[in-house]
Amino acid sequence: MKKICLISSSGGHYEELMMLKPLKKKYSVFVVTEKIKYNNNDPRIDYYLYQTNRKEILWLFKFIINFVKSFFIFLKEKPDVIISTGVLSTIPMFFIGHIFKKKNIYIESIANVYRPTKTGRFIYKMGLADRFYVQWESLLKYYPTAIYEGGIY
Repeated sequence: MKKICLISSSGGHYEELMMLKPLKKKYSVFVVTEKIKYNNNDPRIDYYLYQTNRKEILWLFKFIINFVKSFFIFLKEKPDVIISTGVLSTIPMFFIGHIFKKKNIYIESIANVYRPTKTGRFIYKMGLADRFYVQWESLLKYYPTAIYEGGIY
């Protein structure tokens, strides 16, 4: 049975990612997100990363810690597929998945109708996603090889 890692930041990205939870009926699925005040006891979450914001002074330090945490999660769980809706804290898992030749699937956030996210642009430019989905047709001008099939809601 294939094992899937669902990973995202907290908040809207996490809620969007939870639309994919029905995959649990068909695959072995584990969930990784940032730890924040309101999700401490969420039974849907298996692993936590540090919440990371590019505008924080310590963002790089947290990013490095998240890279190490992601590496240990990856080694323990051995996912076949990594699916993410972003953002910054999820990039390390995509790098690790790419290095170990696992399938990386990135879904650009539904909240971004006309402009791409910074994480989406980075993942796309670096070629870290084997499949890159947009939920708005208008984003295809930024991501010409992306797949548009509507929203996941």
